[in-house]
Amino acid sequence: MRSDSFFLPYQKKWICDNSRIKLMEKSRQIGMSWTTAYKLVRTHACAVRPRDSWVSSRDELQAKLFIQDCRKFAEILNVACKELSGSEILSGVDSSSLEFADGSRIWSLSSNPDAQAGKRGDRVLDEFALHPDPQKLYAISMPGITWGGNLEIISTHRGRECFFNKLVEEARYGGNPKGISLHRVTLEDALDQGLLAKIKRAIGPDSPIADMDNAQYFDYIKSSCADESTFLQEYMCIPSAEDERFLPFEIISRCLYSPEVKNWREISSKANPLYLGVDIGRTSDFTVFWLLERSADVLYTREVEVVKNAPFAEQEARLYAYLSNPSLRRACIDATGIGRQFAERAAARYGSARIQQVNFTQYSKQDMAYPLKNRFEQALLRIPNQNDIIADLHKVCRGFGLNGSITFFSPRDSGGHSDRFWALALAVSASAHNDCAPAAIHLERRRDYNFIW
Repeated sequence: MRSDSFFLPYQKKWICDNSRIKLMEKSRQIGMSWTTAYKLVRTHACAVRPRDSWVSSRDELQAKLFIQDCRKFAEILNVACKELSGSEILSGVDSSSLEFADGSRIWSLSSNPDAQAGKRGDRVLDEFALHPDPQKLYAISMPGITWGGNLEIISTHRGRECFFNKLVEEARYGGNPKGISLHRVTLEDALDQGLLAKIKRAIGPDSPIADMDNAQYFDYIKSSCADESTFLQEYMCIPSAEDERFLPFEIISRCLYSPEVKNWREISSKANPLYLGVDIGRTSDFTVFWLLERSADVLYTREVEVVKNAPFAEQEARLYAYLSNPSLRRACIDATGIGRQFAERAAARYGSARIQQVNFTQYSKQDMAYPLKNRFEQALLRIPNQNDIIADLHKVCRGFGLNGSITFFSPRDSGGHSDRFWALALAVSASAHNDCAPAAIHLERRRDYNFIW
């Protein structure tokens, strides 16, 4: 098979680069892992001095999937070699390795950096920034090419402080002391070089993108991301700040009540549905009740009640006062830790169709935070113009966990621990379900988001 008739220009450039250390700063889903698999197989098939190759991805499963891609290319090249010369290049295959006739192998490795120790030969570190400890992985992998071999690093970004971005910046702006051959391919670059046509051929004519041009597809991908910062990092090679404020003042200001609005607590119509979010605290943290009224597409804040250090009996009485309002369609209550019994008792009394018990996890927080941000960005929310509320909403930061997952954090100070933010997020979540939603609703992890900013 001829690579020049099969790969796009940025893929061919990567294949033809035989630098000792090369790094690909890339958009998601542009075919680079697949391209690297072909490059690795071709290297083994044409090797003058056989040596093993070691592939590590963000987890063991991904590394094995990489080996599967290698196997497909090896089988194609093996058939071609048999037809041309009567010899074979492929010797054997198992789930963790691919063996060639010259005795060399391509191995998959776990994401544990220690697995790299003592192994010589080529290295492929796929989804490098998503590894639990990329700096340690690099430190242990690098000596493995001392006696020959190449190191290939491929990844999207995971924050400005990630070691992957430090390698990129050192190569681009810091004199490149490691001699890295740096490649960069954004979604825009890939589309300009023919990516969309390849995708269309792969997915068929029934796909919603079948009739899109490059600009339409670009906008389609952008609108599918959780927010603009995520799009820039995942598709445009622009890393996010680790302590990035999730709700900048700019978008909060779009949703503030006008100073002229003095009666913002008044319900505009008894026919409008009400929704309640309750974040539970006791001593260090506040308990916050946030009440919303829906009018057309906009959610209007009608109450923000902050309670500190109040007995649970008193907090429960306040909750039941809200729940006794016949216009209240649904309440989302923090059921994490001390809130569990609080939420269970409310559900038993008022029914699980009206009470949604929410356990706070990194995934349920994502499911609540991004729809909230979406409403701020589209100005489909109104909140009081009060400094304590604005400060509490603004201090929530988005970062990344060791496994690349999105995390949310904020300082605990005299103004609380972003309790107002999560009460509002719970209230917005309560409003997101249809009135005929099934009784038992739980926020679970979603793999895909479709929020437009």
